[in-house]
Amino acid sequence: MNQPLTQNADVRFLGKILGDVIRAHGGDALFQRIEAIRAGSVDRYRGISKPRGLDAGLESLTLDETVAFARSFMLFSMLANLAEDRQGVTAEKESTLPATLDYLKTQGVDAEKASDLLDRALIVPVLTAHPTEVMRKSMIDHRNRIFDLMRLRDAGRTETADGELIDEAIARQVALLWQTRALRRERLYVSDEVDIALAYLREVFLPVIPALYARWERSLGRRPASFLRPGSWIGGDRDGNPHVTADSLKVTLSRSSQALLANYLAQLHALGAELSISNEQAEVSRELNELAERGGDNHAVRADEPYRRAITGIYARLAETYKKITGQVPARPALVPAEAYADARTLRDDLQILEKSLQSQGNESSALTRLIRAVETFGFHLATLDLRQNSDVHARVVAELLKVAGVAADYEQMNEATRIGLLRQELSSERLLASPFATYSPETDSELAIVRAAAEAHRIYGPECITTYIISKCDSVSDLLEVNILLKEAGLYRAGHAAIMAVPLFETIGDLRNSSTVMTTWLALPEVAAITKSRGFQEVMVGYSDSNKDGGYLTSVWSLQQATTALAEVFRKAQTVMQVFHGRGGAVGRGGGSSFDAIRAQPYGTVKGRIRITEQGEIIAAKYGTRESAAVNLESITAATLLTSLENAQLSTADRSRFAGAMNTLSKDAFHAYRKLVYETEGFPRFFRQMTPLVEIAELKIGSRPASRTSSERIEDLRAIPWVFSWAQARVMLPGWYGVGQALKSFPDPALLQEMLAAWPFFRATVDNLEMVLSKSDMGIAALYAMLVEDRTLAGAIFGHIRDTWTVTVESLLTVTGQTRLLERHPALDASIRLRLPYIEPLNLLQVEMLKRHRAGEKDPRVREGIQLSINAIATALRNSG
Repeated sequence: MNQPLTQNADVRFLGKILGDVIRAHGGDALFQRIEAIRAGSVDRYRGISKPRGLDAGLESLTLDETVAFARSFMLFSMLANLAEDRQGVTAEKESTLPATLDYLKTQGVDAEKASDLLDRALIVPVLTAHPTEVMRKSMIDHRNRIFDLMRLRDAGRTETADGELIDEAIARQVALLWQTRALRRERLYVSDEVDIALAYLREVFLPVIPALYARWERSLGRRPASFLRPGSWIGGDRDGNPHVTADSLKVTLSRSSQALLANYLAQLHALGAELSISNEQAEVSRELNELAERGGDNHAVRADEPYRRAITGIYARLAETYKKITGQVPARPALVPAEAYADARTLRDDLQILEKSLQSQGNESSALTRLIRAVETFGFHLATLDLRQNSDVHARVVAELLKVAGVAADYEQMNEATRIGLLRQELSSERLLASPFATYSPETDSELAIVRAAAEAHRIYGPECITTYIISKCDSVSDLLEVNILLKEAGLYRAGHAAIMAVPLFETIGDLRNSSTVMTTWLALPEVAAITKSRGFQEVMVGYSDSNKDGGYLTSVWSLQQATTALAEVFRKAQTVMQVFHGRGGAVGRGGGSSFDAIRAQPYGTVKGRIRITEQGEIIAAKYGTRESAAVNLESITAATLLTSLENAQLSTADRSRFAGAMNTLSKDAFHAYRKLVYETEGFPRFFRQMTPLVEIAELKIGSRPASRTSSERIEDLRAIPWVFSWAQARVMLPGWYGVGQALKSFPDPALLQEMLAAWPFFRATVDNLEMVLSKSDMGIAALYAMLVEDRTLAGAIFGHIRDTWTVTVESLLTVTGQTRLLERHPALDASIRLRLPYIEPLNLLQVEMLKRHRAGEKDPRVREGIQLSINAIATALRNSG
């Protein structure tokens, strides 16, 4: 049973250490001031009528003390998150593979059927560089060291391997956190984002995934295929980010491959030390002897050690591969000359000769098993990199190529049918459109350079390094064909074969509703049908962020559910396997929440063992910051995928129809309410920009991508991340709830909603996420932010309406759930949020004051630093605010 976080001994232990550090490094006076503010805020949340001087304490802080205060509350939230994450590692027992297999047995599904599904499955967490992680990597590294030290403490250890007392080592790490600059001073470059992602891939994914497979093999009773693989957008996602270029692509893949091959070489070296078997003491296979002979190791000292001789040859070939790919000699050179491996599969085949020879004598090597699994999973590339670009860019580039080639003077003015006909004709031809003698716009040159770099990557790292090209803002078949035109220019598309799959991303409510029409036409094209049949599946991506900004939370999640269901029927008729890629964010307004619950809530029959999910920003650190938490989360999404794919239908056809009818009504009402406020209310964009720290968030150095797609101030042109992030800072959380309350209140059959909550995982997950968002919002604090709006009449009208609607939403939610207060059914989450709230309110009060001073023209750099630290601290405390 998961204990309430307020009773968690880790929180008390780490909180005391932090207090000691503040006193030691900031002085007793600073500690006493911060403690008085903390105590006053806690009093308020305990319902004490006269809190201990909260407002007075904040007002008495100097600017230097303000900065220190924000940093202290941020660090407490960070340490509380660590304690919560440690609890979470042991609290997800129901989402393990053994628990899933036990449950499936009750559904009439045995382990063999589960194994069969996994043999054709694909589960991919895809890391993205979306700018929602406010923490510097240095801060996260110190946090992870504390996590590891706490684990040693759990085991009863008092000293580290280096002889340092564990409690003192933890205190030293907390002191380092206090003394480490929390804010980035320079905006992240793409290369910085690549390095950050590479650290997670190298230090966490690379050791954890093979270890998970070893555990799962025991549970399943046989070796499953390598279905779990990491993916990434970092270095390949160009949508709205002019800094991602062909050079970025090359750097990303090169650094990843270099890190991976160095790891393989180190594992091989250790394996050579382990497999000291003599052929005078044990039999070995003929294939192993032949491999040893081919290896070229003729040193007399190893003459009777065929495994070591074979490993010497394998190492030499891999070292030559490392040199060929990176242009550098590995740290530990090979003992003999050798040819490079042509691909990762050939390396795996050699390793399997070792494994089979060991098995023939009843032996095994877990190190060898892990290395084989790693090579199968990571190849020579580590993480499969997606390409992504906006369809508008593709249209302009293809139009220019066609015009310069003399094929079509004005492609962009053609209707859809004419475009499709022209593009199909070009794709059936062997002729290329681009000429080395022609001059093109920088945009066209850049896009051609990208696909050519992708083709070069296929030759160097293998075709698994880039398999997918995502098309943002896709709303037509011509959008998909345009990508194939570009791929053809680099030799990545030929009639009947596409080395990289064009994947539509349906983002807005309108695009989601139109998605089945687009895919029906796409899959009906004979050349597409042939390529899809050869590949075995076609992927479709659905976007949570822009659909939410477009239509509000309830309409977004329901449109995604409807689109996925409709697409499944389209694919069934086309006799094609569908793979859905879910573009989820950290915040509920961007599809956040539990990945396990989100996968379980997918429509029946739409997963079938294949799913990709984006992981971004603060969620990467939360889920994959340590090997232990990564193992829990990777197993959780695997278990959820298996459950959703194999369990019996939870709803009858009649119930599905009734529930869908209810959701149609709710979604329609919520959509109209949301659109009326956000897009039809006079002055709303100005109200939003002045009430929230949107402009100040844009100044944070947390990503390489601009906050807006254009210089426009329209809500339509703002990216979803700053839209959600800004409302979270002001504690309104509007994207995660607005419109739902009006829909619930006006629904004529409350009993039906309660039935849906009890029986339907989708509705339950929708309500749970809504409830979490409402629990983190605070209209009292939000009212202070509303005071920042210059037009007081405008602010009073819009915020008054938002506040009243929030009350209606809470009341309606409590009616549906049968609770007397929010999170009554979720005590652990309730305790977690309640622990944080007293630490967030003073930060909000401070932020409002700093925003007033900053916007009034105060130039002291500590004012801006205070704002940015408060943004950092609030985001840390809220956890999934972006």
